[in-house]
Amino acid sequence: MTSSTIFNKHVVIVGGGAGGLELATRLGRAYARKGLQVTLVDEDPTHIWKPLLHEVASGSLDPGIDELNYRAQARSARFKFQIGRLENIDRTKKILFLAPVTGIDGEVVLPIRTLSYDYLVLAVGSQTHDFGIEGVREHCAFLDNRYQAERFHHHLLEAWLRASSEAEGHLRIAIVGAGATGVELSAEIFHAAKELGAYGLSKLNRSQLEVNLIEAGPRILGALPERLSSAAHVELEKLGVKVKTNTQVAAVTQDHLLTQNNEEIKAELKVWAAGIKAPDFLRELDGLEVNARNQLVVNPDLRCTLDPTIFAIGDCAACLMPDGKSLVPPRAQAAHQMASFVFKQFKKVLENEPLPAYEYKDYGSMVSLSNYSTVGSLMGNLSKGSMMIEGKVARIVYVSLYRLHQIAIYGFFKTALIAFVARINRVIRPRLKLH
Repeated sequence: MTSSTIFNKHVVIVGGGAGGLELATRLGRAYARKGLQVTLVDEDPTHIWKPLLHEVASGSLDPGIDELNYRAQARSARFKFQIGRLENIDRTKKILFLAPVTGIDGEVVLPIRTLSYDYLVLAVGSQTHDFGIEGVREHCAFLDNRYQAERFHHHLLEAWLRASSEAEGHLRIAIVGAGATGVELSAEIFHAAKELGAYGLSKLNRSQLEVNLIEAGPRILGALPERLSSAAHVELEKLGVKVKTNTQVAAVTQDHLLTQNNEEIKAELKVWAAGIKAPDFLRELDGLEVNARNQLVVNPDLRCTLDPTIFAIGDCAACLMPDGKSLVPPRAQAAHQMASFVFKQFKKVLENEPLPAYEYKDYGSMVSLSNYSTVGSLMGNLSKGSMMIEGKVARIVYVSLYRLHQIAIYGFFKTALIAFVARINRVIRPRLKLH
């Protein structure tokens, strides 16, 4: 392929999550010198790997240290970055519209802008689904992004201080949704309680901390094999987590949750981690086909059904599994695989050749119970067999998933340096973010 083949072509990738950032990085490094312009758009200036947001919420991870700056990455990987939120697109003119960017005082820093594109990749991820339940939006915390996780962390510290100042203080926390986020956060909270006590920020003992993990289904971690779900359930109860399965929340107030069985669960802090959907604005994007969860319906090659110049990857894509019945699950590994697929097939895209079908491979799922335990399964296609792992081996695999994401972005050498610095920080920095 000559540079003239792709000269003046512009690829715009909206969403700097696991899939979008990896794709922009790989396309920029591979094609920028051949004339292809790659632009990444995100409404935030920095990136945090979404599966780690529960650690930001508990304070186990300091986002100021682990964040990636998009502009710095753009310079390194030879793509361009535009900050802004996608507002709409004009598919006929191949233009997308970015909403105004406001400053901390509410003034407009950047006005409405437009970007033209030859190819558009939508990788805007997902957000928590409140299912329209009364009081959820008003009284529950969400962990969809770094700012929500940091906000919860501040509320958590304040609640600990408040409860510690009382003679018989109690801190009650309710987490709705026992998927990976809910389970991992409930374990991280007990780890945080231990560390805060060591630093003198909390005088609460374990009996004064009440964490309720509430799940509408019959068991926690429904995506994992039942044996691992049961093992995680036992570990959580050993920590002190009160696991409530087959429990549906009907309403939320300022100080409690009301279940459909009229049970009141008191809680000063409430986190909603039950179910996801794609962002609502996708329903308004110039008539692109979406499903009931706002996901963009795509063909097997990940192109949107109504426009072959627009791709959707990650959580916002409704891509059928080979069986034609279920959808590719909204996981970080799926976003990574989709980004890799689009990158590997991009030469064919530029040369207007037909693309093969994307095929999802389930390499398993890992769930970390903070420093206490890790459980998971490898080769998750259960019909073909899978290997269940727990303990230290599972912990190593869990950490390696993040390192693989970093290698895709930084390369092996920089990732090795980052891992080395992280070990140094474990010695010289507090074990928990204390502010």
